[in-house]
Amino acid sequence: MTKVTSKLQVTIPRVVATQIGIKPGDDLDWTVAGDTVRVTPSNRRRRRFSVEDRLKLFDAATARPRARGRRGRSDLRADGRGWSREELYERGRAS
Repeated sequence: MTKVTSKLQVTIPRVVATQIGIKPGDDLDWTVAGDTVRVTPSNRRRRRFSVEDRLKLFDAATARPRARGRRGRSDLRADGRGWSREELYERGRAS
C-alpha cells in the first residue's frame, strides 16, 4: 500500500514500476475518473509485443478462469445461460 506524504507525493512500488517500464525522471499523466485516478506514462508509445508474447499472455489470461472452475461455452444452455431459474433459487439453501 502506498501512502501520500505531507507534500502530496506518492511512491510507486518497484514491482509496478518495473512491470510498466517507469524509470526515474519519467513524466506521468494523471487522469481523474469519478473517484478513481489513473496514472500512465506520458509521451510513450505502447509496448509492442511479439506474436509469441501475445499468445503467451492470452493463454495465461484464459487459463485463470479455467483454474477457478469456470465453465466454458459448451456448458451453456440453449438460452445462453449456464444455469436455470430453479438452480438459482436453490443455490445457497440448506439441503
